[in-house]
Amino acid sequence: MSARILVAEDDVKQARLIRIYLEREGNEVQVVADGRSAVDRARSTRPDLIVLDVMMPNVDGLDVCRILRAESQVPILLLTARTTEEDMLLGLDLGADDYMTKPYSPRELTARVRALLRRAKSAGGDESAVLAVGDLEVDTARFEVRVAGAPVVLTGKEFAILTVLAGEPGRVFTRAQIIDRVFGFDQNVLERTVDAHVMNLRRKLEKGREGARYVETVYGRGYRLAGGPRETR
Repeated sequence: MSARILVAEDDVKQARLIRIYLEREGNEVQVVADGRSAVDRARSTRPDLIVLDVMMPNVDGLDVCRILRAESQVPILLLTARTTEEDMLLGLDLGADDYMTKPYSPRELTARVRALLRRAKSAGGDESAVLAVGDLEVDTARFEVRVAGAPVVLTGKEFAILTVLAGEPGRVFTRAQIIDRVFGFDQNVLERTVDAHVMNLRRKLEKGREGARYVETVYGRGYRLAGGPRETR
């Protein structure tokens, strides 16, 4: 089963070994050496599976797992030298699909990757990746947005914000929550930056659709996704 796999591991020898074994299975493997690069690469390439080391520089694997799980359902296999039950449960609670402690067998890792890929395929990922709210469709697998069947071109950040809102329509997300889910570890993002992205997002979704309102402002709280166009008063 060929797949695109992202390996985030700062130990060069371990990363090389994992890459060799996964490529023998016919997979396309990319390797990064820190948490910041892992998030950036996952967002830009949308891998089918991520092998993620917990102990990494810049941003640790648990934070990477938390950030990416808020954005997608990509299978995540955690690797760690920590062996306590609490560490394992924390990783799983943050959204990891499987967990291996070091030292591990590369053959077992490969087998677990195969199992996770089979599970993801049987779950019908492509269908579940489309979030439909009224006449708005967000296809997270293909990075596409449609309003009443017409495509809408968004930037990466606009798409990420819309995905967060569309995941729970009607729920109010504060600006701080949007920053955490969309920008993750970047602590320099200001709330007005979120406002600017939302303003552009709203303009693109509602262009040429008089009376439409998709992204609503809840004053004093944040933003939510409405069910679709409504009559103006």
